[in-house]
Amino acid sequence: MSASSTDLPPPGSTSEPIVAMPVVAVPKIERKLSQRLHAAHAVRRHLRAIRIILNIFLALALLYTITLIKALLIPLVLAGFIGLALNPLVHTAARKRIPRWLSASVLVICLIAGIGAGVSVLAPAALHWFHDVPSVIRNVVPKLRSVVAPIEAANRATQSLVGTPVRAQPPRPAALAFNVWDVASTTPKVVAAILTVILLVFFFLIYGDLILRRLVEASPTFSYKRHAVSIVRGIQSEVSRYLLTTIVINGCLGAVTAGMLWLYGIPDPLLWGAVAMLANFIPYVGAITTTSVLALVGLMNIDNPGQALLPALTFAAITAVEGNLITPLIQGRRMRLSPIAILLWLLLWGWLWGIPGALLAVPMLTSAKLIAERVRGWGWFAQMVQR
Repeated sequence: MSASSTDLPPPGSTSEPIVAMPVVAVPKIERKLSQRLHAAHAVRRHLRAIRIILNIFLALALLYTITLIKALLIPLVLAGFIGLALNPLVHTAARKRIPRWLSASVLVICLIAGIGAGVSVLAPAALHWFHDVPSVIRNVVPKLRSVVAPIEAANRATQSLVGTPVRAQPPRPAALAFNVWDVASTTPKVVAAILTVILLVFFFLIYGDLILRRLVEASPTFSYKRHAVSIVRGIQSEVSRYLLTTIVINGCLGAVTAGMLWLYGIPDPLLWGAVAMLANFIPYVGAITTTSVLALVGLMNIDNPGQALLPALTFAAITAVEGNLITPLIQGRRMRLSPIAILLWLLLWGWLWGIPGALLAVPMLTSAKLIAERVRGWGWFAQMVQR
């Protein structure tokens, strides 16, 4: 009885024999799994490399397309910025039961009147300066001899010490010439571009909100629509505030520059004030260019070289205060951009679109930063371009 009971299997156990897996099969399975993992990683690396190459080709194609159709895009971008800057006024008028077409018409008429008045006041002075540039430069050169003479003397002394004979070079005639017919031939193109921008601004002011509403309605769900509305309204208000503030700051800078030049007795101060206002849309480069132009204008009109440089030095001090104190205080920290990002952006759009691209570069960069802050997945761009 005891012997038979010991031969019985314990309760709950099966009577089938346990088959042991061969030890050699485990390394083979691990080896196959590791090979498959390596192959998957290799395929993933190849796909990532192909994606990077395709993105590079897409960026190059986009840059080529932007350069190819710049005659269409420049008025469109400029009109978009002007429309965003004026849209708060139209929106405020709409709240007071004033039709959008009426407020947009009034704003466009005021814009046309302002452009016409500015051109009628500044064009004769600009034509006069361009026409007299060759003769004025010839008159400025003798004034610079007192400044250039020590440098030439040091150069001759260095060449005599080295043993290189000094050869007197004959004076070269000024290669600068101005043809009025060139301006007359380009005037129709400029007028057509201005009218195109004004017409686009008018339609953006009237139908801009309708276009944005249709884009929001294309969202699939209600949550997406609500998120899209908040993003669009936030971007529109912030970009509009930035553009209006920048225009006001640059206009005040132009007015202060014109008053300063009037006090110094420089002719046509309104012209140089307008130049300072427009050039200030290009950070760093615009201030340097305006300072150089004012130094040349001072040398043209003041005999003493020391006093002739006072307008340029005063403008440099004004722009230093404006760029380092007034603009950061008014715009706030969120609007401050990295100097490296600004210079790279200026080089890119100046190379693509020339002077219009340089004027529109910083507003485009600031708008792109404000959009990237609100769009999911693009926060890295805002962090890179922010100071």
